[in-house]
Amino acid sequence: MRKKLNNSCNIIFVGIISVLTAFLLGLIISSIGIVLIKGFPNLRTSFESPEIRFALRLSIYTSIISTVFCILFAVPIAYCLVRFDFWGKRIINTIIDIPMALPPNVAGIALLILFSSTAFGEYLDNLGLSFVFTQKGIILAQFFINVPYMIRILKSTIGDIDPRMEFVSRTLGCSRAQSFFKVTLPLAKNGLTASIVITWARALGAFGAVLMIAGATRMKTETLPVSLYLNLSCGDLEAALSVATILIIISVLSLVIFELLGSKEVL
Repeated sequence: MRKKLNNSCNIIFVGIISVLTAFLLGLIISSIGIVLIKGFPNLRTSFESPEIRFALRLSIYTSIISTVFCILFAVPIAYCLVRFDFWGKRIINTIIDIPMALPPNVAGIALLILFSSTAFGEYLDNLGLSFVFTQKGIILAQFFINVPYMIRILKSTIGDIDPRMEFVSRTLGCSRAQSFFKVTLPLAKNGLTASIVITWARALGAFGAVLMIAGATRMKTETLPVSLYLNLSCGDLEAALSVATILIIISVLSLVIFELLGSKEVL
């Protein structure tokens, strides 16, 4: 009797999980699918639009530059946080993760205030480094919201590498820096590549923070997400759906590459 009851409970439990999973999958596939179905027919026509071509070029340009900056900061910082023990490590980890937890609009406003109405912002502006309502602001916003995410991925990747490998290389005469470049980085190649791909895709789709600091000026600070917003606001649904289709295709391809490289989910 008890065995039958347990079997019934197991069936109900599995059934609930199956229903919830099916509902979620259906919601995702149907919502994305309807955009692709409606967006694909106008995709070629949209690429003939100077505005969308500009938005695509600007998005690719700014996302590549911001991703390069993310690599320069994230790789050494992630290595330090994994391999070194020091006072305040948890505090530093928490502070670095803050931009990732903030609503994008709040992150954008924080950057806007810092680089516009403070002595620091005025100093940079006098040097010709103006970030407010410029393409530099787009790069800054993409970097600010994405570098913590990249650090999180790389911490997981480096943490999975046996530190004894680095120790052996140092006993053979390598310095810590040589050990990092010759042992750690090659072993972290897949995770590093995956983090670059997913960071670039996230930068390409950044909107809230970018809108706050760089604005939404056509043919000036118009990235793909901003183009989608502007076209939708003006009632041009066909152009908005075409831009959404481009972003969906890039996002899906990036996720496929991320999964194929075997990176762990870290969030």
